[in-house]
Amino acid sequence: MSESHDGAKDGSRVSHYDYELPEDRIAAYPVERRDESRLMVVPQAHHLDDGDPAEPEAIRHLRFRDLPELLREGDLIVVNESRVLPARLLGQRAGGGEGEILLLSPEADPRRWIALAKPGRRLGVGKRLRVAEGLAVEVEEVFEDGTRRVRLETEDDPMVALERHGHIPLPPYLGREDEELDRERYQTVYARDAGSVAAPTAGLHFTPELLDRIEAMGVGRVAITLHVGAGTFRPVDVEDPTDHEMHAEVYHVSPEAAERIEAVRAAGGRIWAIGTTVVRTLETVARDGGGVRAGSGSTQLFIHPPWRWRAVDGLVTNFHLPRSTLLMLVAARMGYRRTMQAYETAIAEGYRFYSYGDAMVIPPAEGG
Repeated sequence: MSESHDGAKDGSRVSHYDYELPEDRIAAYPVERRDESRLMVVPQAHHLDDGDPAEPEAIRHLRFRDLPELLREGDLIVVNESRVLPARLLGQRAGGGEGEILLLSPEADPRRWIALAKPGRRLGVGKRLRVAEGLAVEVEEVFEDGTRRVRLETEDDPMVALERHGHIPLPPYLGREDEELDRERYQTVYARDAGSVAAPTAGLHFTPELLDRIEAMGVGRVAITLHVGAGTFRPVDVEDPTDHEMHAEVYHVSPEAAERIEAVRAAGGRIWAIGTTVVRTLETVARDGGGVRAGSGSTQLFIHPPWRWRAVDGLVTNFHLPRSTLLMLVAARMGYRRTMQAYETAIAEGYRFYSYGDAMVIPPAEGG
């Protein structure tokens, strides 16, 4: 792939997704009330009767509490109910120095996990990290990619020990340590199934009251699960997107959720994905002939332009890092130039970026 014939950026290269963001636009803390965050509405271009694309409507600026204005009776919002684990374990190495273990995913034995370690050279096979009285971590194996198999040494239930002694693994770009407020605010209000090491951040803006308003207007809600891994922050270090190896993340779509999604689509309702994690899950389980299938597994789906959409009509998402797979997913939804125009507008209008930042909504195309 290459740039367009006139040399203009067209979204075919990873470097096309670079942008400059003033450091003060990175939201280190959430707004006081979840649904007071700002909401940028970026309509898609629709097609005229002759098949040519029309100019999209102008970008609008709302508050997240105004989201119901964009929904209509019979629509369905799909949320990711994964819960963030307090998976960051800080402690002392046998030699007295500090160390850190970031748990990524559990194995069949709930005391054994795949994890990352710092400093890696000091936490090799057989090394232990003492986290607290009654909790230590031993490194059992080191893999070629730098991950480790570790064993939690505790007499408690492992999840109880994590809740007691673990830290919320905030993204490094926030530039601060986790605080007590993050135990609540770095979770969605509907989080249920523990397993993520990063929040599905588009859902952080919902309050119980806003969800009640949406339900009262005849809009349904179903939950799926995709456990967000540390790979969500992995930079894309190749220039051709097709050369990037996507990280794997575990998902689950229940038969009830799949049936509800298919029923809404069959009745003419629109499917709204709350976040890129929901998009990746639904597009993973989408049927070629329409609808979605239930199931569990892991997905390495990398959505970037061009993409043939099968399961999603509208998308709510936050503002993403430069050169990230998430930014490319957004471009696959509404076009590269429209995406970069929206980001330029967000910067100019003072929007807050990243996990604790503001949101963007891409409504279904007119007639969709």
